[in-house]
Amino acid sequence: MSTAELVFAHRHLLGIAELDAMDIGQILDLGDTFLAIGERAIKKVPTLRGRTVLNVFLEASTRTRVSFEIAGKRMSADTINISGSGSSTQKGETLLDTARNLMAMNPDVIVLRHSAAGAAAYVARHVNAAVINAGDGTHEHPTQALLDCATIRHHKGRVAGLEVAIVGDIAHSRVARSDVLALCKLGARVRLCAPATLMPRDIDAIGGDDTRGRVSVHHRLESALEGADVVMMLRIQNERMGAEAPRFANPREYARYFGLSQRTLAYTADDAIVMHPGPINRGVEMMPEVADGERSVILDQVTYGVAVRMAVLYLLGGGTRSDSAAA
Repeated sequence: MSTAELVFAHRHLLGIAELDAMDIGQILDLGDTFLAIGERAIKKVPTLRGRTVLNVFLEASTRTRVSFEIAGKRMSADTINISGSGSSTQKGETLLDTARNLMAMNPDVIVLRHSAAGAAAYVARHVNAAVINAGDGTHEHPTQALLDCATIRHHKGRVAGLEVAIVGDIAHSRVARSDVLALCKLGARVRLCAPATLMPRDIDAIGGDDTRGRVSVHHRLESALEGADVVMMLRIQNERMGAEAPRFANPREYARYFGLSQRTLAYTADDAIVMHPGPINRGVEMMPEVADGERSVILDQVTYGVAVRMAVLYLLGGGTRSDSAAA
């Protein structure tokens, strides 16, 4: 796709819910073109030179934060990282005051991770910069879903028509919500699997017409995995449960019934791939021999994460045809 033809219809990336299949495809196609930059000896192009990107991570992160930082720097943007422990929010500053103060510095893009659902949309209403949601509570994590789709498309050649099983803590997972929306919009069918205590009501209707008839709910791992083309495992998000009553007996029992092992992987299609957004709790949702096995594409997800986030920064950060051509 020529960058001269790129017109992205959105000012912000707040969730997959706001995108259609063409928007998603545009980002994935552009991500494919940026993937090659990471394979060069000199991994930098001047595409966003002169632009300022603020990575504001007010919730713990490793992969996403570093991925956005590398993406920005590879495109020559001035990239500044702000963490929750080093921000004024620790001193009682409100999110609105934080946003207004950041905006006074005239950034071009604000990448925000926050523990509250809707935080990115809230900030977007009060700033002039483009806002990218890097995860807001249990709501959405759009760039994770985009990189997951990119990884699937790379390994399977398509997304449409695939059977994708997502297994784990669906109730607390923003990744699951974004993945369901993105996969269904691209034509896949999704099987959600978890104990009943970790499966939200009506999750199969989360996307309205986009997901209706494309999402099925399972409470047995074997039925969810039967013939699946892709298996996405999710960890138990204990940090989001707070003072809730236990959702399952103990990690050992959870692993017995919902952990992906060589035995349960055998239920999937012979060429099925195994994915995980990380971090992995080895021995709980996934056994080490599966995480490190030949069907695992977990590290490819990390690689595609940089390329896809470069694409998002390009589209929202004002990348130009002339700059790209100069690269």
